[in-house]
Amino acid sequence: MFKRADVITVDITGYAFGGKGVAKVATESGDYVIFVDNTFPGQKVKARIAKKRKRFAEAKLLEVIERSPIEKISEFQEISGAPYIHVPIEEQEKVKKKSTLEIFKRIGNIENLEGSFDEFISSPEHLFYRNKMEYSFSSIEHDLETGEELDDAFALGFKRRGTWWKVESLNKPSGMFDVRWETIIRELRELLKSSGLPAWHPPQKTGFFRYIVVRKSFHQDKLLINLVTSSVGIDDFNVDEFTAFIKGKLGSRLAGLQHTVNDNIADRAKIENGQCSLLHGEPVVIERLLGLDFEISMESFFQTNPKSAERLYNKALDYVFEEDLASKDVVMDLFCGTGTIGQLLTSRNADVKIVGVDIVEEAIKDARRNARRNNITGIDFYAADVGKFLKEYPKYVGKIKTVILDPPRAGIAPKTLLKVIAIGANNIIYISCNPSTQARDTDTLMKEGYLLDKISFVDQFPHTGHIESIAKYKKA
Repeated sequence: MFKRADVITVDITGYAFGGKGVAKVATESGDYVIFVDNTFPGQKVKARIAKKRKRFAEAKLLEVIERSPIEKISEFQEISGAPYIHVPIEEQEKVKKKSTLEIFKRIGNIENLEGSFDEFISSPEHLFYRNKMEYSFSSIEHDLETGEELDDAFALGFKRRGTWWKVESLNKPSGMFDVRWETIIRELRELLKSSGLPAWHPPQKTGFFRYIVVRKSFHQDKLLINLVTSSVGIDDFNVDEFTAFIKGKLGSRLAGLQHTVNDNIADRAKIENGQCSLLHGEPVVIERLLGLDFEISMESFFQTNPKSAERLYNKALDYVFEEDLASKDVVMDLFCGTGTIGQLLTSRNADVKIVGVDIVEEAIKDARRNARRNNITGIDFYAADVGKFLKEYPKYVGKIKTVILDPPRAGIAPKTLLKVIAIGANNIIYISCNPSTQARDTDTLMKEGYLLDKISFVDQFPHTGHIESIAKYKKA
C-alpha cells in the first residue's frame, strides 16, 4: 500500500510516546497504523514514509495542513525544534504522562505502575526556558511566506523539518530562547549578508558563515556567543564590525564573544573541529543551581532547562535521602558528567562520601573545577569506564549503599548494567532523558532482584515530545 519515501496526507487521531502522532488508514485486513513524529491529535498533516513494516509505518512530518482544534496560535515563530508551541501546556503534559506510563508498562513489563507513580513535575517556565541554542546558516532558504525553496539566499535560523540542507530564517522570537537575542537576529542576518561573504551551502560543502551558537546564564543574565565560519574568504570578514554590532546590541549582557574557524565539512558546530579565538569578554558563563555555582563553557554539558533541572535534582536527592546514610556509606554517581548531582548531594549532607565516575575526561576536569569553586571537598571524581571502575578501584567494593545513574539517551549497555547490579547497592536512583531505554533497564533490574519503589516524570522540555523520568529501585 505504501512505499518508503511516499508522501502521504493523514489525520492524526492519537498520541504515542516520544511525540509521535498516530494515524490509521483502513485496509481490507484492518487499520494500518502510521506513526508521524512531532504531530498532535486533531491535526491533518503531510508526511514522508521513513520506515515500512507489515503492521505499521513510521513517517517524518513535512507540513501541518490543518491545526488541531485545541491549538492556540501564539505570536511566536514556530520552529521544528518546538512542534507543540501552539498546544496548551496542560494538554502537552496530559499526553506525555499517559504515553510514558504506557511505555513503562509495555517495555518494562510492569503491571501496577500506578502504585509506584509519585508525581508529574512541570517545568517552572514554559517559554524562554532554554539556556543554549544553535542557529544555522544556509544559502538554500525555505521561504515561510511562499513555501518556496530559494537558492543563492542568505538564511539564518533553523533547519526546515525533514531537511538538512535548507533553513527557515528566524524573523521573530521562537518562544524557546532569550527573547532579546532572538529579536536582533534579523538585523544580524542583514549585517552579515552585507559583507558579501556567502552562507554555507550544505550540499556543496562550501561557503563562509556556518553557525551561531549561544549559551545563556540565567543567574548572570548574560550570553556567551560563538560564530562558526570556514576559512575561505576570512580576510574579507570584518571582525571588528561584527564585534561592535554584538556589543552595541547586548551591552553588559554579553559575557563573551568567540569566533571558531572550522573547515571540517561534517555538519557540526563543535569548537574542537576548528580553531577558536576570543573576540571579547570571557569564554565561560556561571550558572547557579540550588545555591551552587557552575562554570559553563561553550562545549560543556549542562542541563538545557536549568530551572526545571533544579526540580529534577531535588526529586532525585529526595529519593537518595529517604534512606538512612551514615558517614561511612558511599553514594556512587555514575555517568556523572560535570558532577552536578554529586555536588548538590554533598551540599545537603557533607558527611556522606560521594564518588563521581564518567568516561569523558574533560567532563571530569570541569567537575573538579566546579567543586573547587563551590568549596566542596567530600567528593572524588574519576575519569573511568563505568563498567571497569570497581576493578580499577577495589577499595569501594562492598561500601556502596546507593548508586545514582544518569546515562545518555541510549541508556546503559546491558553488560554495564549487570556490572552496576553486581555492586549490590541497596538503592539505585536512575535519572533518564529517554524513558523508553529506562523502561528496558527496569525490566532487567526487576529480573535481577530490584523492585521499582517510586517513579516521577519531569517536563524538562515543554513544546517538544521529550520527557525525563526519575526512578528509585530497592534491593528486594
